[in-house]
Amino acid sequence: MLKHFLFVAYLTVLLASTFLVQAQTQSGFISIDCGMPKNSTYTDKTTGLTYVSESDFIETNLGETSSISLEYLSDTLEQQFSTLRSFPQGDKNCYTLKTSNGKGNKFLVRARFLYGNYDGKMTVPRFDLYIGANKWGTVKLDNASIAATKEIIHIPISEYIFVCLVNTGHGTPFISALELRPLKNNLYTPTTAVLYRRLDVGSRSNTSIRYKDDVYDRIWQPFNFPERKVLSTSSKIDLNTRSIYEPPSNVMGTAMSPANVTSPLFSFYLSPDDPMAEYYVYMHFAELEKLQPNESRQFRIYENGEFWNGDDKPFTPKYLQTTTLSSLASVRADSSSINYDFFQYSTSTHQPILNALEVYIIQNFSEPQTHDNDVGAVLNIKSMYGVQKNWQGDPCSPKIYTWAGLDCSFSGQDSVRIISLNLSSSGLTGEIASSISDLTMIQFLDLSNNNLSGFVPEFLSELQFLKVLDLSGNNLTGSIPSDLIKKSINGSLLLSVSGNKDLCSSPSCQKIKKKKYIVPIVASIASLLALLVAFFIGWRLIIKGRKKGNK
Repeated sequence: MLKHFLFVAYLTVLLASTFLVQAQTQSGFISIDCGMPKNSTYTDKTTGLTYVSESDFIETNLGETSSISLEYLSDTLEQQFSTLRSFPQGDKNCYTLKTSNGKGNKFLVRARFLYGNYDGKMTVPRFDLYIGANKWGTVKLDNASIAATKEIIHIPISEYIFVCLVNTGHGTPFISALELRPLKNNLYTPTTAVLYRRLDVGSRSNTSIRYKDDVYDRIWQPFNFPERKVLSTSSKIDLNTRSIYEPPSNVMGTAMSPANVTSPLFSFYLSPDDPMAEYYVYMHFAELEKLQPNESRQFRIYENGEFWNGDDKPFTPKYLQTTTLSSLASVRADSSSINYDFFQYSTSTHQPILNALEVYIIQNFSEPQTHDNDVGAVLNIKSMYGVQKNWQGDPCSPKIYTWAGLDCSFSGQDSVRIISLNLSSSGLTGEIASSISDLTMIQFLDLSNNNLSGFVPEFLSELQFLKVLDLSGNNLTGSIPSDLIKKSINGSLLLSVSGNKDLCSSPSCQKIKKKKYIVPIVASIASLLALLVAFFIGWRLIIKGRKKGNK
């Protein structure tokens, strides 16, 4: 018996430890495999990450789930690409991500797409991708077999992160996977930036590197510059130190330098799709060769013919330690490209190198978002009543996608506020939702012609900007709060309550209500006094009777 108890206790601790480690290693990660069966999960064989279905992140009645054609399946295909969700109906369809510490913190958000001729039409679509109220980018696929990945560094100003697919009339939008990864707030300068390139320079394989090698699950694509030689080491990079950006050791363990050993120049260029876009560049360096005391590797870095970041000092990579150099200011293309030149310093014995490269495009999100309290309120209302409307993404912004039944107030860059909510004839049942009290700027509220029941709540009279309230055509009972009646009488509120047969809308109801409470209390007191008087009289008679008996 004791052995059995000890074995169970050991097994419990072991399982708890396993789950704890998994929770710690995947802390804050959200990994969604779109299109797979509801409430299902699996562990990815490459990353060890747990992927879940989208059932908790999107309304399951939206879109259609499909599998790619068999001819596009292979042993090397990532599992997330085998299924997808498409959206043939609606202009905008959204996923809602919410994290416990989302607001004001930095995240990497990644959406992935593989068409795979899932619909048998052999026509790749093109559509827009939004995050919150702002356009993230356009999804363009080269063909049915090549996957596309969109990645953005984003600091949400809300607890909610909405990722939306928008139909632009060029085919049905779809998505294969959606991933969210927390980042440290001191990583990457721009508040919002779209990934342009992330390169594992000098890679000796044709496979990308990500989690668990990369703690943030950044995906590093293998890349080799033409006419360069590869340097590599089997030693671990950053073994006893931790660099700020923490690129994986196996990424930093390879590098490239000029193929000609006598060449002092290492050059490359970027050819942006949009010459007006602004870019931030991050270069990662680590010395891979153990140099002798009389040897050195020093070089100056130039950007479009000028000292990069205005720094004319030669740079020296550290042996087996990562150093990241990044743009101090954004850069645009000079004519059609952004050019970088590494010049070997005059006293250096070794040529310039580059281990890894990241390039981001700055996104200036100018579209204001709906106030967080208002978003939470209408999402709760939607959930409570099961509102059958296309309520997805940001409720108000952008204006062309404002939710049906809402009107909003836009004031420059300030948060957008909901000022009108019309849920007339929407099949609502139950009591009036308490979440309405969080719509503190609301001016117009129409809940007419539904099946609402219960009392008219006091909080409606506390909505200081409310000018129109229509509760007619429901099954409300009791009396209307006195403050609402006062506002109706003085003209500050247009109140409609007709069609609620058990609801008293007269001020006299308040008096009747008081009488209903007062009369029973008075009657109770009178009854108590009568009992006391009867008791006293009876007690006196008993005393007198005893006295007569004694005589």
